[in-house]
Amino acid sequence: MKGTAADRFSAVPEGTLDDRLTALLSERGKLRGADLARVSRIRAEQPTPENLSCLIVRLGVVSERDVAEALAELLDLPVAHTSDYPEVALPDHHVSVRFLKERVAVPITEDETKVVVAMADPQDAYFVSALRLACGKEVISWVGVPSEIAAAIERLYGEGKSRMSEIVDSAHTVERATEEDIAQLRDLASEAPVVRLVNLIIQRATEMSASDVHIEPFEDRLKVRYRIDGVLQEMEAPPTHFTAAIISRIKLMANLNIAERRLPQDGRIRLRVQGKELDIRVSTVPTMHGESVVMRLLNKESITLEFATLGFADDTLKEFLEVLTLPYGMILVTGPTGSGKTTTLYTVLNRLNTTERKIITVEDPVEYELEGINQIQVNPAIELTFANSLRSIVRQDPDVIMVGEMRDLETARICVQSALTGHLVLSTLHTNDAPSSVARLVEMGVEDYLLTSTVNAVIAQRLVRVLCPACRQAYKPLAATVKKTGLDRVATARGLRLFRAQGCEQCNGSGYRGRTAILELMVITDPIRRLVLQRADAVTLQREAIKQGMRTMYDDGLRKTVAGTTTIEEVVRVTYEG
Repeated sequence: MKGTAADRFSAVPEGTLDDRLTALLSERGKLRGADLARVSRIRAEQPTPENLSCLIVRLGVVSERDVAEALAELLDLPVAHTSDYPEVALPDHHVSVRFLKERVAVPITEDETKVVVAMADPQDAYFVSALRLACGKEVISWVGVPSEIAAAIERLYGEGKSRMSEIVDSAHTVERATEEDIAQLRDLASEAPVVRLVNLIIQRATEMSASDVHIEPFEDRLKVRYRIDGVLQEMEAPPTHFTAAIISRIKLMANLNIAERRLPQDGRIRLRVQGKELDIRVSTVPTMHGESVVMRLLNKESITLEFATLGFADDTLKEFLEVLTLPYGMILVTGPTGSGKTTTLYTVLNRLNTTERKIITVEDPVEYELEGINQIQVNPAIELTFANSLRSIVRQDPDVIMVGEMRDLETARICVQSALTGHLVLSTLHTNDAPSSVARLVEMGVEDYLLTSTVNAVIAQRLVRVLCPACRQAYKPLAATVKKTGLDRVATARGLRLFRAQGCEQCNGSGYRGRTAILELMVITDPIRRLVLQRADAVTLQREAIKQGMRTMYDDGLRKTVAGTTTIEEVVRVTYEG
């Protein structure tokens, strides 16, 4: 068994561990130079300098898990995982619960000669000595994640209060604010409990990899819901009388007008949480019982601009990359809101982004900043619309133009004209499948002969949840189910094995972790062009595209089901087929 942290720390010269910790975190890309300078400045101003690892976590510049793993490596100690914490409290933990909370440490196993303790601060020689004296046994230190230690202490010895309840209990000064008292609202939004509540809501959303946070006021309650892997889940919410203060706090962070509650507003928050660079888009709309707020969390570090990770099958990717070699024309990505269209377009731009090409985008809003690409944020208030922007950028000599969305005929016509004049144009549409997009543009008023000359390919996609590999459960489907769902089109029924969601600690009990795309790629071939000129409907276009080799979204989903990536229920949920 490895030695105690106290023994190891006593052998490390003063200041050396802090230097090695910051060096290791920087080497792993977890700690930026600007953040290190900020931490050092704050620490130097403190009368009693705070422990470096604790300060880094408290400021949110590095995640708790990353700091714990770095400390464990430097001190050659194990890291305590959630499965290591006991289900029930040890018979005699020797020290008070208050002391455990103060030192952020908790015993996890014990035998006749030793006790193993998870510690947030493995340099805490005082705690180790105190526990050794109290129990008369050797103390073996493991490095623990502070939030997991706190949760374990509360579960094993506490009164069942959550972190949010503790903050609410401490908020003696927060009172109900009247609709007219703007000054009071501003003051309440700056109160420490309200600030901590909003920070906790955002922190939990980050930890759970939520894409959106919905804060919705009702007559007798405030509802908080997180969208995780595309599905809304209700979470613990503060009491109703905090509603005005919490919403005002979010509006202040997003530089919105807290006095304006009759009109919708949009804003942006940029901050680092758990070591992650977050760009949060904030939208407010007035409802019967107050303003409803939605925060979309864009994690700049989590976006992966690689086709393989998006869900492209090998044969589909090969065909699509051939389309991307064409020097001009139009490529469309279709699907409903939240189906990953923008991420697919950004992945295309990332591949096309070379020094030989000039790329300009027109977006509403700009979701991610891409190095080397000129990105324009539309602003209807000053008449900087998609159409007006496009008229200007074609004079900027671009090679590639990306238009966030074709919302009207004027924008669509300018895109088509740009594609005709030697530009590669990328854009999105809201249609159910790839063949419908061509029919939609014709219905909008774009001339069919222009579409056949410009559109190179159309991608339609949806996002399905990916099964948690740690707990997915295999089963043999019924023959009737195989036939009804069409699985027999992509696999033989004999020996076919599917998987269902089970739920475990790693996936928060949902059975799913992350999402992937199911998609269909319709390349515009000559037979399809002839059908477009004949004003054929979407069904006829789809039949021809399938004859030409297109795999539908549903069939792509079936293949991913057979591969164990997702479930048949997920595929049916997002495609409305089967």
